[in-house]
Amino acid sequence: MLADDPTWLPTEPPSLAEFLALNLQPFPLLPAIAIAMTALYLVGAIRLWAAGRRWPIWRTVLFLLGCLAILATTGLGVEGYGFELFSVFMFQQLTLMMAVPPLLVLGSPGTLLLRSLPHNVVGGLIHRGSIRLLRSRVSRFLIHPGFTLPVFLISFYGLYLGGLADFFLATWIGHLGLEVFFLASGILFTIPILSADPLPRRQTYAGRLMDLFGEMALHAFFGVIIMMAPAPLVRTFTTPPASWGVDLVYDQQIAGALSWSYGELPTVIILLFLLPRWFRDDTRKAKAADRQADRFGDPELDAYNEYLAGLRKRDERYGITAPTTEKES
Repeated sequence: MLADDPTWLPTEPPSLAEFLALNLQPFPLLPAIAIAMTALYLVGAIRLWAAGRRWPIWRTVLFLLGCLAILATTGLGVEGYGFELFSVFMFQQLTLMMAVPPLLVLGSPGTLLLRSLPHNVVGGLIHRGSIRLLRSRVSRFLIHPGFTLPVFLISFYGLYLGGLADFFLATWIGHLGLEVFFLASGILFTIPILSADPLPRRQTYAGRLMDLFGEMALHAFFGVIIMMAPAPLVRTFTTPPASWGVDLVYDQQIAGALSWSYGELPTVIILLFLLPRWFRDDTRKAKAADRQADRFGDPELDAYNEYLAGLRKRDERYGITAPTTEKES
């Protein structure tokens, strides 16, 4: 960290009390974004409730918890310790990439925006612009696994094993830029898996599971590499105050353990949320198909029965008495 950086750096040894102390940085960008998102979301939800329209309380609670997690991770004392300790910075990264995005995405802010817009000229323009943006080719590219998974690789392997961490963490701007990048990349990865908002494309449930298992494997392998490293991998985190008595290799092992454990926990929770949804959707589609067949018939079954009837007529024409059985509906 450069001497002229306007960053607040802690002087006391790390402790839970120090982590939770209110110590904003001179440029608290992410806390400000979290507060703005909270305010805008509540305005939209209250507008719907005041008009007598439904908006799920559970979605509101999840979105606000996501905003609160951003505030706690980047607006309290833990942010200052993230400049000094690898383990704390890894905790921040995993929170912003893995824990916060599912909470924000399950809040369905896009749907809330579209439902709460006023019915006037400005509201109509915002509505049409939002739909075009959500369904644009740019959005399609940004949430495609061919983009999001390589971003995850860069976020861990490229950053810490490729030497990019020291370059970005040398200044407070680079540190802040990484935090914004972590949050944005986590949201982009989570949207196609959990979002109920209008999207340019919908992944199959099998595709979503493949993305989740791929991400879990990347985290686990990265965590093992970090834990087994015999020397510090990031020079930025090798100069904490001597009075703290930090064992640099041990602190790095904690960072690897966090990646292996805490980094996997949100993914497991997403998996537990996704599987019942998959079952419900398949059950609903099966029931809809049955109702459609009851009302209008099943084209495939009808065609198969016509085929069997044609075979029977042919056999009768040529005096063949071999029995045939129709497939029952």
